[in-house]
Amino acid sequence: MGQEITDSEFDEAAFVEFRRRLDTETALLKHWLAEGRLHSRQRCFGFEIEGWLIDDQARPAARNQEFLAALNDPLVVPELARFNFEINSEPVTLAPGALDLTHDALLARWRHCEAAAEGLGIRPLLTGILPTVRSCDLSLMRMSPLQRYQAINDQVFRLRRGKPIVLDISGAEHLRHQHDDVMLEAGTTSLQIHVLVDSAEAARAFNVCKMISAITVGVAANSPFLFGRQLWQETRIPLFEQAVAVGGSQYSKRVTFGIAYAKESILECFEANRIWYPVLLPDLRNVPPEELVHLRLHNGTIWRWNRPLIGFSPEGEPHCRIEHRVVAAGPTPADAIANTALFLGLFEAFMRSPEPLESQLPFPVARDNFYATARYGLDAKICWLNGTTGTLGELLSAQLLGTAAEGLAQAGLAPAEIEKWLGIIRGRVDRRVTGADWQTAWV
Repeated sequence: MGQEITDSEFDEAAFVEFRRRLDTETALLKHWLAEGRLHSRQRCFGFEIEGWLIDDQARPAARNQEFLAALNDPLVVPELARFNFEINSEPVTLAPGALDLTHDALLARWRHCEAAAEGLGIRPLLTGILPTVRSCDLSLMRMSPLQRYQAINDQVFRLRRGKPIVLDISGAEHLRHQHDDVMLEAGTTSLQIHVLVDSAEAARAFNVCKMISAITVGVAANSPFLFGRQLWQETRIPLFEQAVAVGGSQYSKRVTFGIAYAKESILECFEANRIWYPVLLPDLRNVPPEELVHLRLHNGTIWRWNRPLIGFSPEGEPHCRIEHRVVAAGPTPADAIANTALFLGLFEAFMRSPEPLESQLPFPVARDNFYATARYGLDAKICWLNGTTGTLGELLSAQLLGTAAEGLAQAGLAPAEIEKWLGIIRGRVDRRVTGADWQTAWV
């Protein structure tokens, strides 16, 4: 979804032809996977992190075009709303010094963002949901001027037959709200961690990311408020799921935790895309099928909380990676790298486990864990591997932080680097304070 589209209005013939090309490219991907062409010899990772621009009253400042022009950095790009932006990282091999290197690059870029914003009399902020955002801020007048955003809005409401979006979130308080466009999505900003995987291990990696989601979403919770109501610890989860709802069955929710683990191949996700999901953006490109342009665009309009992606190296070789989308943005660049370290450590540990973890944590349990920790954070009661139970905070203290440290050590990171970043997570757990807890206590 990072690419712009060529048009925002489509006729029926465009949908038919896009479907045909999607079928062709999915068949080609199946062939490549069977050949083992999407091969990776090393673990690489990267991320995208979304931010807000705010004024001196901490209200959204819809000035990202001026901000991006002043910044002039190709790795910082616009997002859905004019008060949002996104910082992208360069891919890094998971090896000694990787976390420190990634943090230094992010911090340097963040300081440039602060300087560019200061010149405009505004400032950047990292938070899952800006607690001061109002419904009137989330309007089409504040949409970034890119055709893909306007087209998504048009197509979502075409599928909804013009019916407004209805938010209904019950948490510490209850919020029911009606909205006439997709701009509610602009209220959700996240840290999206990408990890490169070999196609032979991609199905397991996809499943492991689902298992880990309950841990990372709860320990990084940073979104307790929306429109003046205290809701979930990570209200971003139900907000995003409801913000682009188009109806249909459990098989075709645009934002979803999913309905099952992958069984044998990551191709199962792309076949589900082809079979179950209506096309939103039938933007036709005159390029060879080998570029998988239509498959990748369609996949980019399905916002699974853990999303498989197909990309290409600078040399043109295809690869597979998993995008872990559950983590909230903020509160600081250091927190973002600490959250990334926890994810990568757990991921490496579970990927290297000789045991089939899916049988130890059935999918319905992994799904229930995810929504429990999104709602209650560190205090959520969850069921972990082999029926172990406890609150998220207790399980992190007793075993999960140790497991993450082991995973990073297996990847070759030094004890000092591991402790530096997981120590930030341990501090949250020991004090039982996430970003969401801090915000709630302050209010």
